[in-house]
Amino acid sequence: MARSSAAISPTAHYTGYTWYEHGLSHPALVTPQGRLMHGALKPLHMLANMAGAPTLQAFLLARHRMIDMALTHAIEEGRVSQVIEVAAGLSPRGWRFKQRHGDRLRYIEADLPDMAQRKSQLLRQAGLLTPGHEVVPLDALADEGPLSLSALAGTLDPAQGTAIITEGLVNYFDTPTVMGMWGRFAKVLGGFPHGLYLSDIHLIQGNQHAGITGFKALLSTFVKGRVHLHFDTEDQAIQALRQAGLEHAVLRAPKAVANELGLALQPGANAVRVIEARTPN
Repeated sequence: MARSSAAISPTAHYTGYTWYEHGLSHPALVTPQGRLMHGALKPLHMLANMAGAPTLQAFLLARHRMIDMALTHAIEEGRVSQVIEVAAGLSPRGWRFKQRHGDRLRYIEADLPDMAQRKSQLLRQAGLLTPGHEVVPLDALADEGPLSLSALAGTLDPAQGTAIITEGLVNYFDTPTVMGMWGRFAKVLGGFPHGLYLSDIHLIQGNQHAGITGFKALLSTFVKGRVHLHFDTEDQAIQALRQAGLEHAVLRAPKAVANELGLALQPGANAVRVIEARTPN
């Protein structure tokens, strides 16, 4: 049975603080919960670093910077001028990309109603919302209705290239639920001249040794539910994306782009992959 999206929300606080700590976010997006969770996990993080074991921060930073890089390329090449970040949580990406690209970009952050309301309030109070930057309620599991992705997509310019981003989402749902989301994403993106989907994902292959297994158990406890690994290999994940309608798909490993990003890979960083998938528009 698929878990409710609401079960994912605790991670938003921790990741929000992690991005801020590494210069990727704004103080307005740091919550007391995030600061508390970060402090509570800091001793474990320090022990893991000393032992050369995987850490939460390693893959959080790798996936965030890789998605940033792929989105930057798409915008600068003129393929994308509209973005929907699904389950955006406390992600600073909308603020940063609007600062960088201004009126060239419409950026919509979407999340469950309570989280969207809180995020909107934080951004407004800090004066970080600019024209073309919105925070809206969305249920990523809804096929129709006012909180569905299709309803949100209907408010966009159908003549502009559009990207959908999910970060820190797919591994918290079972495979049928993920396939359903991917199908909805593909259908929506197919209505634009260029459709791009960006996401992180963890595979079974490369995530089986003792350190990663322990790390996965910690992460499952952290998010208050099971962390799902849906596919053994990159080829299996790509085939599933194509089956969902995201026909042009690749999975990128952090080590393959570390030099381009200037990224020093910490243990655990290469356990994640970033999906870049396009619709056959």
